[in-house]
Amino acid sequence: MDGLLRVLDETAVNTLGGADIALAIEDVEEVVRLMRKGETQMPAENAIDLATPLGKAYALPARVGGRFNAAGVKWTAHRPFRPDALPAALAVTLINDAQNGVPRALLASGALTAARTAAVSALALKLAAPQAIKRVLVLGYGTHAQAHLRMLKQVFPDLAETGVWNRTRDKLYEDASVTCECDLNAALAKPYDAILSCTSADQPLIDETAVRPGRIIVQVGYHEVSFAAIRACCKVVVDAWGDFADRSAKSLFQMYRAGLFHPHEVDADLCALLLDGWRAAPDDSVYFSAFGLNVFDIALAARVLQAAESTGTGTVQSLFDGVFHDHRS
Repeated sequence: MDGLLRVLDETAVNTLGGADIALAIEDVEEVVRLMRKGETQMPAENAIDLATPLGKAYALPARVGGRFNAAGVKWTAHRPFRPDALPAALAVTLINDAQNGVPRALLASGALTAARTAAVSALALKLAAPQAIKRVLVLGYGTHAQAHLRMLKQVFPDLAETGVWNRTRDKLYEDASVTCECDLNAALAKPYDAILSCTSADQPLIDETAVRPGRIIVQVGYHEVSFAAIRACCKVVVDAWGDFADRSAKSLFQMYRAGLFHPHEVDADLCALLLDGWRAAPDDSVYFSAFGLNVFDIALAARVLQAAESTGTGTVQSLFDGVFHDHRS
């Protein structure tokens, strides 16, 4: 069906397994193997300013081979100040066939992004944590934090405690399955094995006093972890190190651009964790920085698209014959 573009909204993406953490973990693991084989490509992002104050839009292209066989670009608009009720981050992914370049689909990508991010954090907790995870503290209660809470229930069902801290606490009291932490410093002082920081904070929430032997700090958001905290950790692990270090607002990359961290100080990445068996010592303190690799976004979108094509899900539109056709499945 060359020249036909399939459009999948968030409901369709979710129905086809786009939010399934277990499937996302399988995708991420397969892509890491393809990365090692040289069967992926992931250029640096491109960004433009939006008229909305502090708003930016980012293009994240990638190509991935194997069972995914897709090239694509994720296009995300970040809108800190907005006049509508839509999310602050709006993302769509365009998928092309990697062999012939023909566009195949346009997918809403909010659920895909959250699932991909939580899948990487799951691998960090499994493979980079110094000790078996029994107690986890989640910072935040937005889209990514809630995806991480779902991931913990799905991947780590036997946790002794899951704590949640958020600046706005009223939402948390409705969830009886978590410990609602009202004071961040008091929560960080408790014996949590892992801290999952899933906020949009542009100033550090976590300083060096939160670093302790046997604990892993996983940074999902922007600038939640201080340079001093990163420096205090025994081991620094990343999903990957790339050109994005020159632009990203992540704490580690800000530290790098300030001349306070060098790439050779990275102890491991996802390839080392999954393929080389790198592990931290039980008494290490570990900092894991998750940039969010666009090659994972394309892989997840390609897997959902394959399911959509096999089930006839979505709206299919002709692009290149000069006539617009709407084929609703």
